[in-house]
Amino acid sequence: MSRTQWLFWASLWFSLTGCSFLSKDETHAQQGIIYCSEGSPESFNPQLATSGTVTAVSHQIYNRLLEQDPVTGVFIPSLATSWTVNDASTKYRFKLRHNVSFHQTDFFQPTRDFNADDVVFTFKRIIDIYHPYRFVNGGIYPYFQSIGFTHVVKSVQKVADDEVEFLLHTPDSSFLSTLSTDFAAILSEEYGAQLELVGKHESIDNQPIGTGPFQLTEFQYDSLIRFQAHKKYWQGPPSIDHLVFDITSHNASRLGKLITGECDLIAFPSAAELELINDRPEIRLEKNTTLNVSYWAFNTKKPPFDNPKVRQALALAVNRDSILQSVYFGHATLAKSILPPVSWAFDQSLKKPEFNLEKAAQLLKESDVHEGFEMDIWAIPVSRPYNPNATKMAELLQADLAQLGIKANIISMEWATFRKHLNAGEHDSVLIGWSADNADPDNFFRPLLSCTASYSGQNRAQWCDPDFDRLLQEALTTTDVARRIAMYHQLQQLLQHENPVTPIAHSLRYQATRTNVSGVEVNQFGGISFYRAKKVAL
Repeated sequence: MSRTQWLFWASLWFSLTGCSFLSKDETHAQQGIIYCSEGSPESFNPQLATSGTVTAVSHQIYNRLLEQDPVTGVFIPSLATSWTVNDASTKYRFKLRHNVSFHQTDFFQPTRDFNADDVVFTFKRIIDIYHPYRFVNGGIYPYFQSIGFTHVVKSVQKVADDEVEFLLHTPDSSFLSTLSTDFAAILSEEYGAQLELVGKHESIDNQPIGTGPFQLTEFQYDSLIRFQAHKKYWQGPPSIDHLVFDITSHNASRLGKLITGECDLIAFPSAAELELINDRPEIRLEKNTTLNVSYWAFNTKKPPFDNPKVRQALALAVNRDSILQSVYFGHATLAKSILPPVSWAFDQSLKKPEFNLEKAAQLLKESDVHEGFEMDIWAIPVSRPYNPNATKMAELLQADLAQLGIKANIISMEWATFRKHLNAGEHDSVLIGWSADNADPDNFFRPLLSCTASYSGQNRAQWCDPDFDRLLQEALTTTDVARRIAMYHQLQQLLQHENPVTPIAHSLRYQATRTNVSGVEVNQFGGISFYRAKKVAL
């Protein structure tokens, strides 16, 4: 079953079971919050997808074993209260929190609280090919496959109801960071067993059950997602009873709904709208520094993009200063690396990228690629914090490439279709980006550019370099920070030379919220939480 199909059936299921909650006006009246979001999620299980749309939704539904402070990088207990690591850094043992309730719905009534069985069930689904859910809904786990999770984790075992142990094949200094990401959401083993008995395995991802602050009550594809408060949430119930994601793909429409009060806050206002928002006293504009990067990836499996000189020439055709003004309106910084400058592993010695069409033409001539060259630039059709307007960016690139005699065709399509063809590697090049899921620098390298990421489709450049992977592995198997920094500097130098992706910008993330709403948390990893959100009547 394709993701589009199951989204349809999930939507139909909610309609047939009569899950109808409050209208938008009623939701407002009862102190609910309406969030105008940019698109429909591909799944309600973040194991199966990596887009910000999915993680924004799943963050409300699930918890993870631990969290990571976005400022200090310190790990914070969540479903795990504490953990220990052996001297070899290959055995991680977690003590689990007691009295954590799963969601209770019309279709699932839990008979027990969260325990070690749920952790084992969740992670064995990813690493064990004999797990009953391993191949359900496609059996693709993009983030975990991109970091080679099955090659890292040897086993996950229950020690006691409140204790679980992970054994690793080799040390991995980013392991705790991986468990803190939204992708490491904990599922219900009991719910999985119930669905298995009735042959409805697919529902585990379509009709989600988690331990998070909100539970899903209704989904209408490309229209809305409704949640209600999880009253037995282990940290205490949320301040609001109802939460609605109003799916509105167009920037201008989202802003219009915010101004009229139809939405309480909006996702990703465009840079062009910021001045208008600032002029409205009933709206508060918030700015967040997030760990992200926008980049232009070249499909190195296709000629002439398999030639480093061609990729270097195309990189020289990127007028970043123009892009920063025309696309970001000055609300971003030029990228020298895929790793943001705020990272502790950023290489300060990297040179500022050039915009030099003359040098680009010379490199193309040396590569025997010049007259009649034609290529496609795929532009993501949705606004993202790292790229608010990929189509505009593509148009700017198109104009500069024309001066080199290169005809660039701009390709865009409906988001779900775009993702499907992009994952299949059908693109020549793509304007896309990445928002970090944790503070470890590995998060900008292994998921985006490792050989394992090329096999899973997450590596949009389809690039696989043994030297790059060797350095990555060396950086992960040591806890010596100085050694790790030296290796990440080598990785950045290697990428600047090979150029499978051309970094463009690191942007700020803006959130526009009506002034009677408070407590919405946006962190540096791009996630959004409504757990502490409050709303007062105007």
